[in-house]
Amino acid sequence: MKNTAFYLGLLALLACTIIISLGMGALHIPFFEVVRLLFQPFSKLPLTEDDTLLRNVLMEIRVPRILFCTLIGAVLGITGTAIQGIFRNPLAEPGLIGISAGASFFAALSIVFETSLIALLGTAVSLYLLSFSAFIGAVIAVIVVFTISVVNGKSNIATMILAGIAINALAGAATGLMSYMASEQQLRNITFWSLGSMAGATWDSAKVLAVISISAVIPLLFFGKSLNLFSLGESQAEMMGVSTRRLKIWVVLFSTLAVGVSVAFSGIIAFVGLLVPHTLRLIGTVDNRFLLPASLIAGAIVLNLADLLARTIIQPLELPIGVVTALVGAPVFLAILIREKRKL
Repeated sequence: MKNTAFYLGLLALLACTIIISLGMGALHIPFFEVVRLLFQPFSKLPLTEDDTLLRNVLMEIRVPRILFCTLIGAVLGITGTAIQGIFRNPLAEPGLIGISAGASFFAALSIVFETSLIALLGTAVSLYLLSFSAFIGAVIAVIVVFTISVVNGKSNIATMILAGIAINALAGAATGLMSYMASEQQLRNITFWSLGSMAGATWDSAKVLAVISISAVIPLLFFGKSLNLFSLGESQAEMMGVSTRRLKIWVVLFSTLAVGVSVAFSGIIAFVGLLVPHTLRLIGTVDNRFLLPASLIAGAIVLNLADLLARTIIQPLELPIGVVTALVGAPVFLAILIREKRKL
């Protein structure tokens, strides 16, 4: 009952955040106007020229963007919890196994060699070349990390962490090499992508993001009990009927798919996957059956708030959302660590 009330509170906060986000921005739309314009097709009332402009802003720019924030925030929140559960470390996050670094390298690669890749693959891929390349890079990096971590048919968590550190360093160096080879405009594009942005949200990309992310996130919701047992140690979890090998494979696989597609469309967004589950543990419980759905909703709230701040703090300009999450998330996380240190 307590958990249900907490979930309902988070859902209510998410709904309020979305409603506020729909109206705020470089072009302010009052709340009642937002409601009227959203439900206009059902009322069949004619639209004035100004109404048409406002509705186009809502339906073609803000709604897809908020859908992006909600999906990507949910993905970062729940995968952060799942990865922390697998590594049995509250400071772990998806980037630890090379997802972000691999995506960054392949994104930079596609930007620098865009002309050659389009000539090779055809103009049909030009629209989603960057996103597709980033997704492939994330998947390849995790496959390499996971393959290296396998010892005698079982993946070793310590080896996976070390392999992740090595792949992150290697991919970071390769990305630096691409930046060195890039022209001035290409360098700007690499920098802008790496800082994270929701500006590229469209209905078409939102559909792709929704299908892949939801398909990957739903299975993660059912790993709560297994992750609780896994936290006792692999041998104890095996004795209690948990196949730790399968658990690690499935959690890493689904997390990679979800975070990979999110990074592909939005760029690098720091601290959400780290801060959200850690904060929920402080105000709630360490039970992963509670944390997984709670972090999914809380991640969506955090990223919508971050995007709202990014769009409004220096109007009419827009800050990269990755900068906002880092500027806000890092001090908050440090404050939490200092608070916990004082309790020791």
